[in-house]
Amino acid sequence: MSNNPEDLKLLTLAKATQARSGSASAAALRDTTGRTYVAIPVAIGEFHVDAIHAVLVVALASQISGIEAIVVAGTKPEQSSIYAVTNFSASAQVFWINPGEELELL
Repeated sequence: MSNNPEDLKLLTLAKATQARSGSASAAALRDTTGRTYVAIPVAIGEFHVDAIHAVLVVALASQISGIEAIVVAGTKPEQSSIYAVTNFSASAQVFWINPGEELELL
């Protein structure tokens, strides 16, 4: 559980993005400069990118140098997606909004 107000902002962004899109999940990312990014999963035919990979691509396209935190709403992310984040930024924290509406560190 995180009580960091910046992480709670990511919770709000992820939940709002999920609700607005009607998607099964959404992710919100904060980089090391405080900028935020949001994304939902993308699936076109055989091509599929989960919310974490999608938000990572959006952030990397903006040439981020590090990640402070990512919050995922909806479907709990797979370990391989979490690894993609920590492989890029070892100190990044990845949270999932659990059924109790709390941030669970993954």
